[in-house]
Amino acid sequence: MNSTINIIKEEILSDDWYVLKKTTFNFLSKKGIQETLSRETYDRGNGATILLYNRTLQTVILIKQFRFPTYVNGNLTGMLIETCAGLLDENSPEEAIRRETEEETGYVLSSVQKVFEVYMSPGSVTEKLYFFIAEYTSEMKTEIGGGVEDEDIEVLELSFNTAMNMIATGEIKDGKTIMLLQHLALSKMME
Repeated sequence: MNSTINIIKEEILSDDWYVLKKTTFNFLSKKGIQETLSRETYDRGNGATILLYNRTLQTVILIKQFRFPTYVNGNLTGMLIETCAGLLDENSPEEAIRRETEEETGYVLSSVQKVFEVYMSPGSVTEKLYFFIAEYTSEMKTEIGGGVEDEDIEVLELSFNTAMNMIATGEIKDGKTIMLLQHLALSKMME
């Protein structure tokens, strides 16, 4: 725990979808000044995301699904192209991403490689996202994919170059997806 922070009060503002809290706390600044601050945080749990790639075919697997928050912020269709992802739900990041990959894409992976972990929106969201990559082959596809329950997911197999161009054209706007595609490009695995 950080000794420069003393939590005074926590209020739950919403506990409908996930938990939105307002926290009032004392903070000792670098200048030695004690300040009373208030911040709202949105806690949805931690998550994991993965980019599947095939070196031989020079392809990647992405998904396309409706994301309401993007719709209300200017995405006319609400559809977003992104990497497979999901919440950990009490599993390890590796277990969770294997589960999500099978549910969303239909691929059962033999191994995954963690590349980094990131706080995606640390000004207000508590979530830490674990990033993975994994090689895939057509033999690993055992199910149709498309998600579970209320998910309506389209599985996309794209050439790596096409996916990279889709960042430049604005067809791919999802931060985690851009980060993983650029990681793959920088690692020189897709040459």
